[in-house]
This record gives sequence, C-alpha cells and structure tokens, in this order.
Amino acid sequence: MSAVTASRRVGPLDTARHTMTLAWRGLVQIKHNPMELLDLSVQPIMFVLLFTYVFGGAIAGSPGEFLQWALPGIIVQNALFATLATAVGLNVDVEKGVFDRLRSLPIARTAPLTGRVLADLAKQVWSLALVLAIGLALGFRIQTGIGGVLASAALLIVVALAMSWMSVLIGLAASSVEKVQIFAFSLMLPLTFTSSAFVDIRTMPGPLATWAEVNPVTYLSDAIRGLLLGGPVAAPATRALLWSAAIAVVCAPLAVRAFRRRA
Repeated sequence: MSAVTASRRVGPLDTARHTMTLAWRGLVQIKHNPMELLDLSVQPIMFVLLFTYVFGGAIAGSPGEFLQWALPGIIVQNALFATLATAVGLNVDVEKGVFDRLRSLPIARTAPLTGRVLADLAKQVWSLALVLAIGLALGFRIQTGIGGVLASAALLIVVALAMSWMSVLIGLAASSVEKVQIFAFSLMLPLTFTSSAFVDIRTMPGPLATWAEVNPVTYLSDAIRGLLLGGPVAAPATRALLWSAAIAVVCAPLAVRAFRRRA
C-alpha cells in the first residue's frame, strides 16, 4: 500500500492530530524566521498610526476622535489583510514542493492545508492584540469592558477563519506569489474601503452607498464597533456571520479541490 493511499484512510482523531502538528510547525517557524513576526507586527502598527495621524484630522476633526471611532475598522482591515499571508504561504509551499514531501508521509491529505489555516489564525490573535494595544496607548478607550473585548475577538476570529478559505483558494489557484498578491490586494482593498470601516457610508454617492450597506466588512466593522464602544451588535454580527458562512460554503470546497489538484 502506498503512502498516499494510506493517508487517505487516516481516521478523524489522527487527522486532527496531524492538523495540530502541522499548525504547530507553522508557528514554530517564527522562532527560526523572526522576520515573519516582524511582518505581523509592523503592518498593524503602520495601519493605526497612518490612519490616525494622516486621515484623522481631515475626517473627524482630530486624530483622537477619529481613532475612537475608526479603530474597530482598522482591526477589521488588519484581520482581512492578515489572511493574505495564508494565500502567499500556501502558494510558496506548493511551488517549493513542501506539500509533495508531506504527501509522501502517512498523514491526512488535508492536514497541511488545515494546519496552515489554523497557524495563521493564531497569528491573527497576535495582530488583534497588537492593534488594540497600540490603540489604547494612543488614547482609544473601550466602553464595554473585558466582555466586549472577548466577544469582538471571538467574532473576528470566526469571520477571519471563513475569509481564510477565500485566501486559500486564491493561493492555490494562482500560478505565482506575484499573482497571488495582485489578485488578493485587488479584492481586499475595494472590499475594505467601500465599507463603514473608516467613514460614514452616508457620505458616499448613491450606488456606492447601496453596496456599502450590504458589504460584509460593513457588518463586521459595525459589530466590532458595537462590542467595543456600545451600540447595535446583534443585527450586524448576525449578518457578518451569514456572509462568512456563505463565503466558507463556496470557497472551502473549491479550495480543497484546488489543493488536491496541485498538492
């Protein structure tokens, strides 16, 4: 029996164990490549500083007022952009033959894929904590207590997990890292900026405002804002989760199919 055939018959418990092992591999890599942690840290800090001190005065009258309103949107933007690391990492692993070497082992075939997603999800927690810490240092004040922080983190992680499958699909469908970056940024930038993450959508022209009202980033930003500052939570959170479920239902099977073709 070949290693590949055996790997397809791995049971659920072994599959979970293989997934966690490869997820840990993805995190341990940071120890040997500290630049990866630097990448995860510099971008969140830059987002907070640039949006607060470059756009804050023009949009809200003062950097402090803008930060108090916009930090939840910055948190959402950072989480979405962080999923791009999943796309890039998977593409690099496929091109360098890492998955070919893993496939020769008697492990679940999906473990390298799900392990990568879980490892990058753990990195999302680091980015979220860093953005929140920088915001607090600059004057952002949470109005809902620790419960709101934990609930917003849970919601963000669930949505980021669903969005990660879209990034996985991009990473496996693109033929090179350069194409991954071009396509992913072309998708994420408009999705983020045509939302309520940074501005009141009522200031947008008609057709754009109509889209912004149903944009999943708007729902997620409004829900995180409500959880941290107070305000409506149930409706935007429910809609954000429904969008996430739809994205996962569509992208996850396509991503697995693309993975099986390439790995």
